[in-house]
Amino acid sequence: MSVPGTRPLAVVTGASSGIGYELAGQFARNGFDLVIAAEDEDIVQAARSLEDLGATVSSVRVDLAHYDGVEEFYTRVTASGRPVDAVAINAGIGVSGDFARDTDLNAELKLLKLNVVSAVHLAKRVLPGMVERGQGRVLFTSSIAGTMPGPFHAVYAASKAFLYSFSEAIREELKDTGVTVTALLPGPTDTDFFRRADMEDTKVGSGKKDDPAEVARQGFEALMKGDDHVVAGSKKNVLQSVAGKLMPEPAQARMARPMAEPGGGDPDEEPEKE
Repeated sequence: MSVPGTRPLAVVTGASSGIGYELAGQFARNGFDLVIAAEDEDIVQAARSLEDLGATVSSVRVDLAHYDGVEEFYTRVTASGRPVDAVAINAGIGVSGDFARDTDLNAELKLLKLNVVSAVHLAKRVLPGMVERGQGRVLFTSSIAGTMPGPFHAVYAASKAFLYSFSEAIREELKDTGVTVTALLPGPTDTDFFRRADMEDTKVGSGKKDDPAEVARQGFEALMKGDDHVVAGSKKNVLQSVAGKLMPEPAQARMARPMAEPGGGDPDEEPEKE
């Protein structure tokens, strides 16, 4: 374990598993101490595992889908008086199904509160201090789903489009401040996301997925280089994001539809991995 205060400090949300946990591991391996958050109890074990990498880790179990949860987390982040050198705003959830006929409004509103509102809220708290010091790095976990309309996960895809647009906009605002903003755009990744979003019976949910450790490595490297965004994972993800930019939105929606349409995959099939 490091001596507190001798290493830069990174903040990671949604860090109990998946891409968030792997991002936290990247920070720990590369000389950062950590403050990590998630709403589930696994965040405590995640902190123990990350400490084995030599970092001092503070874990906060909190629901960031609520205003008070973000405020509580930020209070914990600043409690030591250490500046935040990097933040990975990664926490997010998905909802799938036919928007008008199947999905639950409360679930979709919670998605917006977590994926969008809490991301803006936490960035609003962290960025002024970075600008004042003239240094800092911000990573938003968007998705290639945010580069095109997303039938049958419409609110999720729209939330990721917001994060991509938001990150690029504030990056431009901050270009002369010493603070960089990077968007991470993974494709389908081997995490618990598809089970939690009830997408295991879709083509994307039952298909090949990328390794979250590799996605996190690519995201961390892009962050440290100060890139504006990175399409992480397989080359297929890069091709999909490029193809989307060349097609009109209705064609993009038609192309995306079979990937997330319920019943389009085999829920009993073991997903392939890269």
